[in-house]
Amino acid sequence: MPLTPLQHDHRYGEMDQVLRAYAGLPADDTEEKPSEALTAYLRHTWHTRPWAIGIAETQLREYARTPPGPLRLRLGEVYPLPDPGLDDSAVQGWLLTVADHLRRSLTDGGIQPPGAPLTRWEWQARFPELGQLLGGWFSQDSGTEFTDHDEALRDYLDTTDRSLVARLCGEARELLALGLDESDCALGLAALGLEVDPPAPYTHRAWLEAIAEDALRG
Repeated sequence: MPLTPLQHDHRYGEMDQVLRAYAGLPADDTEEKPSEALTAYLRHTWHTRPWAIGIAETQLREYARTPPGPLRLRLGEVYPLPDPGLDDSAVQGWLLTVADHLRRSLTDGGIQPPGAPLTRWEWQARFPELGQLLGGWFSQDSGTEFTDHDEALRDYLDTTDRSLVARLCGEARELLALGLDESDCALGLAALGLEVDPPAPYTHRAWLEAIAEDALRG
C-alpha cells in the first residue's frame, strides 16, 4: 500500500529535507568533513529548527540499517531515495556518514555562524516568499504576462495575502542586511528564481530595496 503523506512525514520527512539539500551538489561527505550540501542544511536548520537535526539523524540511520527492497519501492511503500550519484554499494555507508555528522553537530554544539547562503537549496529555504515572488512573477515568462516590472509586482501585491507580503518585506530586509556586493546579490536572486534583469536604472540591490518599500506600503 503506498505511503500516505502522514506516514511519509513521520518516517522520512526530515531525512527528505536533508537529501533535498544535495540537489545539484556532490554527495562528497567524508568521515572528517561534511559536504557543502550538508553544511548548508546544518547552518540553516540550526538557526530555524534545531530540534529537527536529531530527527533527521534518526531517520537516516534507520533507513541505512534497513534498506528497502525493490518490490516495496515499486509498490510505493517506502521512500524512494534520490540518486546521490554514488555506486549502490556506497550509498548505505554514505547515509551513515551523514547521520554521524548530524549527531556530531548535536553533541559538539557545532552551530554554523550566520552568513549568506552558499547553495541554491539554502537560498530557497531561507527566503521562501522572496523565491515565490521572483520565481513566479519575474521568470523568463513574465514578459508575456506583464508589460513591465511594476505591473508584475503590483499583481503579486494585489493577489497575495497580506501576511505573506509582510514576510516578503522581512526577507528582503534580511537579505539586504547580509551586505552582499552587487555580484553576489545578483547570484542570490538568481538562485531564488529571478530570470530577468532589474528595471533600469536599478542595480539588483537597489531594486530589492524598492521591492521592500513597495511591499511595506502595500
